[in-house]
Amino acid sequence: MRVITATELYNYLACPRRVAMDRFEDPSRRDPVSPFVQLLWERGSLFERDTINGLSLPFLDLSALQGDEKEAATRAAIERAEPLIYNGRLSDPELLGEPDLLRREGHGYVAIDIKSGAGEEGGDDDGAEPGKPKKRYGVQLALYTDLIERAGIAAGRHAFIWDVHGEEVRYELDAPIRKDGTTLWDLYLETRTAVRRLADRETTVDPALGAACKQCVWRSACRRVIDQADDLTLLPDLGRAKRDALRPWVPNVHALAAAQLGELLAPGGRKTLIKGIGPDTLAKLQTRARLLVEPDARPQLTEALPPLDGDPELFFDIETDPLRGRCYLHGIVVRDHRQAQTERFVPFFADGVTDEAERTAFATAIAFFRAHAAGLVVHYSPYERTEYRRLQRKYPEVCTGEEIEALFAPGRAFDLYHDGVKRRSEWPTHDYSVKTLAKFLGFRWRDLDPSGAASIEWFHRWVETRDPRIRQRLLDYNEDDCRAMRVVLDAMRGMVVRRLAGAGEGKA
Repeated sequence: MRVITATELYNYLACPRRVAMDRFEDPSRRDPVSPFVQLLWERGSLFERDTINGLSLPFLDLSALQGDEKEAATRAAIERAEPLIYNGRLSDPELLGEPDLLRREGHGYVAIDIKSGAGEEGGDDDGAEPGKPKKRYGVQLALYTDLIERAGIAAGRHAFIWDVHGEEVRYELDAPIRKDGTTLWDLYLETRTAVRRLADRETTVDPALGAACKQCVWRSACRRVIDQADDLTLLPDLGRAKRDALRPWVPNVHALAAAQLGELLAPGGRKTLIKGIGPDTLAKLQTRARLLVEPDARPQLTEALPPLDGDPELFFDIETDPLRGRCYLHGIVVRDHRQAQTERFVPFFADGVTDEAERTAFATAIAFFRAHAAGLVVHYSPYERTEYRRLQRKYPEVCTGEEIEALFAPGRAFDLYHDGVKRRSEWPTHDYSVKTLAKFLGFRWRDLDPSGAASIEWFHRWVETRDPRIRQRLLDYNEDDCRAMRVVLDAMRGMVVRRLAGAGEGKA
């Protein structure tokens, strides 16, 4: 029996397929690790090292040891009741864990992991409900705690995250995390059982296209399988759970496009035979399937755009470094009277990673918006508003919270993704990112590898080198993102509205 590790539990919650691929697939089929992921590893290691070096408490450092030697040293340290053990190792025939720290509490020990992110949901502007434990962190901590309990040295069923904000976040593993009373410990046991079944080849997991694929080393190998299978996750916003619910009825994209949806309705027509998917959702998914399979399909509006009369138009995008918690670039493409010849790029760049540099860039951007109070602010997703709220709280002398809310209020601002693309249109693409849609419309970025993840790595290299070519690369990338929004909005203004039919109304 191969042991289960904390990393496997962490990966399983993001993508079960990743666990199976890591265990059984030929390593030569991996893609190269992206520079962004390498940066995350480096930053994580550096943060952990800085945290440990900054400890005022004495601790036993076992980081130079490996394997059985490290485990023997860990168990000997526990026998001596060492107060704090760094980089220890515990295992049994089923589990293997290497918690960053083991800390003595009373007559037992608790596990601590050091993370270069926020210790709770919502602390990384990730859209999740704030103040909740991160499930992926929780299952890791639970595995360490399980090993501590099996060794008979547990101080309790709790553990801690030391996070990037310097907070010690307590994880109560027996506390409910769902309305049905499910606890982190329950989730751990479920995940551990699922990983065990994968490891013993009792189950298999098909690949699914999703956000986690972008930085995964198995993305190309999985994508070939997904394309060959005409997998339903090729449709926008259709994840693994919906795919698995749909497959017994419509096994792939072409089958969904050709399906008679009326045959999938329950008696009365208000529900479908497919768990968790209603008639309207099913009709929308069929429209997306048809757009993907039909040659030369074009995007379509399902609802007219709201009045967007502000002038000038301010296509607005920010760049942030979440590893440092900084917003370093506010980019705005300005267009007067919807005339292409008036278009110009106005950037506000924080020329450093200090509070003063971040504040100055934010203040000058706010001043620009004040000077263009009649303009329409176009952004893609709520992220700009979320980040501006954070900046206002950090630098309240720059502007008030009411001014930020007014800046992003309907009429003054338009969220092109949520209020435009997602709510009012359908596209023959696999996702609705601005890069995917603008490229579909013929727009091209100047950079050969344009992505938010890549820009974080570029900014890190600029901070280290101050190379003006890297700075310009960041500016060009941000400008192209802003112009891409203009391309998408202009295209949507020219589309014809086609109302989606319900599942019982014939063709969508």
